[in-house]
Amino acid sequence: MAYCVYLLISRCKNRLFSYVGYTKNLKNRLNLHNISRGAKYTRGKKWIIFHKEIYDTKSKAMTREYELKKDRKFRNFLREKFKKLSKNNMYYKNGLQ
Repeated sequence: MAYCVYLLISRCKNRLFSYVGYTKNLKNRLNLHNISRGAKYTRGKKWIIFHKEIYDTKSKAMTREYELKKDRKFRNFLREKFKKLSKNNMYYKNGLQ
């Protein structure tokens, strides 16, 4: 069974928020975050998947999730990448404002 480590991004009141997690079913997990049934931090925001990595074991996925949560440099790099893409209105089509 494959596990996915993901980074979500949300724009709320001109600020960018990011969230890192892992799951077996990414589509279902994103839906839970967007209907405010996922993690408490993600409630009330519209999230999109901006980065994902696939691992073959749960322990590898959990280890990578922990590393991503602590790696502020990489997360800030992804935020800057998102800002550049959103200037081209690529993500505004998905309802992020």
